[in-house]
Amino acid sequence: MRSWGTSALAFVMLLVGVVALLSVTLPERFDDSPVVRRQVQSRSTKIGVHTRLTDEVEEWKVNKTLAMVREMGASYAVEFFPWAYIEPRKGSFDWKHADMVINRAYAEGLTIVARLDLVPDWARPKNSTPRYLAKEGYQEFGDFVYAFVKRYKGKVQRFIIWNEPNTAFEWGFQPVSPEDYVDLLQVAYKRAKEADPDAIVLSAGLAPTLEKSDLALNDLDYLQRMYDAGAREYFDAMAVHAYGGKYPPDDPPAPDKLNFARVTLVRQVMERNSDAGKPIVITEAGWNDHPRWTKAVRPLQRIDYTVRAYQKVDEEWPWVEAVAMWAFRLPWPARNYNDYYTFVDSEFNPKPVYDAVKKYARE
Repeated sequence: MRSWGTSALAFVMLLVGVVALLSVTLPERFDDSPVVRRQVQSRSTKIGVHTRLTDEVEEWKVNKTLAMVREMGASYAVEFFPWAYIEPRKGSFDWKHADMVINRAYAEGLTIVARLDLVPDWARPKNSTPRYLAKEGYQEFGDFVYAFVKRYKGKVQRFIIWNEPNTAFEWGFQPVSPEDYVDLLQVAYKRAKEADPDAIVLSAGLAPTLEKSDLALNDLDYLQRMYDAGAREYFDAMAVHAYGGKYPPDDPPAPDKLNFARVTLVRQVMERNSDAGKPIVITEAGWNDHPRWTKAVRPLQRIDYTVRAYQKVDEEWPWVEAVAMWAFRLPWPARNYNDYYTFVDSEFNPKPVYDAVKKYARE
């Protein structure tokens, strides 16, 4: 057998390294071959859920989750696609998980609403939170938005830019600033439209809060300041978070109350700013039935409130495109109140609320 010289071996090792590097840094082509899509059988196209598949690594569980969403009668699936997971190194993309989720959701006939945020290590200072993004990094986030929108053109059309920036926690413990968020939104909007002129950009869902402190800013006040900063030109639809707390969905809204109908106050802010032509997508909502949490309701109340909320949106709020309840399933038990938001448990056992929504959707 012929022996390899040192120089030849070094050349081979270099070649292997280059091939490996290219396989990581160059995005693989997305599988856009024709797919026979299933049809969602439902009385309403506005029923949706937040699928929470971000940390679900097993493909069969992703597939089963999305099939059960369709079988329940939901047409919309809101899902989080973290920038930090997809671009762990600058210019190096790992699309595997996002491809898996999006391909399956599309095949199930679901309308995907993709939330984009969470900052990778390389795009923020050392020891900062993954939600911290300095202004110097806005263009890099815009580049990620461009890459994501372009890759999934034709299968994903709706994109949420960031999450609850009216809280210090979600804004990386920087001072809460509607004006800075609008700057970020502007960058992301322009890059999304460059990738797909038909992309629908949603402003971030704000945390419903009455607080006015260093930790958070009242969502209605924050929204008005967004408009004052010129936000109207940089989104196509409004994402809203509308948790019901202990109140039923028909509980009337009030500026000093946090309930499901608070979304109508958001709508009033839009109307005052001549922006009533845009739809609202409720991307988080719901009730919790934990037996010992002070903000929870009883299990039968949760069922009644959830079904009524879907009905209310369908019959009374034509300006709402969809309502996605939090959260369909968690990858593993949280062993706290979060488990009591779900529609099925981590072993895919349907809860009574799942069966009730399914019955409503099929009536």
